Amino acid sequence: MSERRAAPAGLTRPAALAMAALLALYVVVAGDRAVRFIATGEPIAVVVGIALLVMFLVGAWALVREVVFGIQLDRAIRALDAAGGMPEPLPTTPGGRADKDAALAAFPAARADVEAHEGSWESWLRLSMAYDAARDRKRARRAARTALRLRRGVGGPAQADPVQDGEQEAA
Repeated sequence: MSERRAAPAGLTRPAALAMAALLALYVVVAGDRAVRFIATGEPIAVVVGIALLVMFLVGAWALVREVVFGIQLDRAIRALDAAGGMPEPLPTTPGGRADKDAALAAFPAARADVEAHEGSWESWLRLSMAYDAARDRKRARRAARTALRLRRGVGGPAQADPVQDGEQEAA
């Protein structure tokens, strides 16, 4: 098995779990407060309770969506690694991040791979990793979502193709 790489989201698994736990705590507290405000029956408190209930629902939805995305992405990365399809490791900075110049230099190969194999989830996942290494989180996430969609066999490449949106921008 090749050397372990970070997921395109840029967070390590413990950090992601800690963030999810904090969001879950917030969601539970907001839900509890919402119910307590609504239970008072006072008009202002009921309005505040409903607002908190909406925040509770949005927070719960966001938490579930991000955890599912993280699990699916981790599984895809593991599958790509097991198949020997991971990109070559890039030189790193003393802080452990990919060297930006090396990432930008490696990016055209990942883009060409997607252009040659538009329906390949593996190619899209490697493009996501290239975007992430180049510190373009927005495009990395979109490419990762496309990879996951293709891996599930749902639809084709994204409507707003990250490759077609313009050249890699320096962050």
